Amino acid sequence: MVCLTSLHTNNPPMPPKLNSRRALLVLTKIDEILAWERRTESDRDTRFVELGRYLCEVRAGQYWRVENLASFDDFLERRFPESRRKAYYLMSIHEHLPPEARRHLKDVGWTKGLELAKIARRDREDFDCATWLHKAREMPKEQFKQEVEKELTGRQNEPAEIIYFKIYQSQVPIIEQAIATAALMLGSDKSRGYCLEMICADFLAGANIDNGNGQILL
Repeated sequence: MVCLTSLHTNNPPMPPKLNSRRALLVLTKIDEILAWERRTESDRDTRFVELGRYLCEVRAGQYWRVENLASFDDFLERRFPESRRKAYYLMSIHEHLPPEARRHLKDVGWTKGLELAKIARRDREDFDCATWLHKAREMPKEQFKQEVEKELTGRQNEPAEIIYFKIYQSQVPIIEQAIATAALMLGSDKSRGYCLEMICADFLAGANIDNGNGQILL
């Protein structure tokens, strides 16, 4: 699995031909939506669907090149300095939810939309849009999240706990890279919490080599 951490290639694909006019238009739209988000709560989820669509287009067309940036990650770091996860969530909603579900996202919220996208990604053309939209409207957010987890794993999700601790900004890139690498090795459908658990388990296993206490991970 170590090979998954190496993403270099001797023959990288040719970048798409840059449409500078379209790129500037899309980048302006993204900045307008982000500025609007800071000003108002009204119609937030409808605009987030639009933002996810534009972000996908920026990635596909490599529009970040008009700003002399090196990569899409650099573009996200500039637009989403606090966390890039939100951008990827919105892109996932656009990529996996059918148009009918995206039209009703205002009724359920983008966080439930992300859960809907998980089901849609699995079921593809067999996605029962009407049934899952009804559940999303009727259920509270946490209950709906558990319903999706049960559907995907076949078991009821165990009780969860949110742990808070402070990290410095200089530590964020290392932590994000470690979790992203673990996701590549374990599967992108795994939660960030599960990836962190496996990183910690790997650390404990390495720390346990010298003392030979094989029970520590139990």
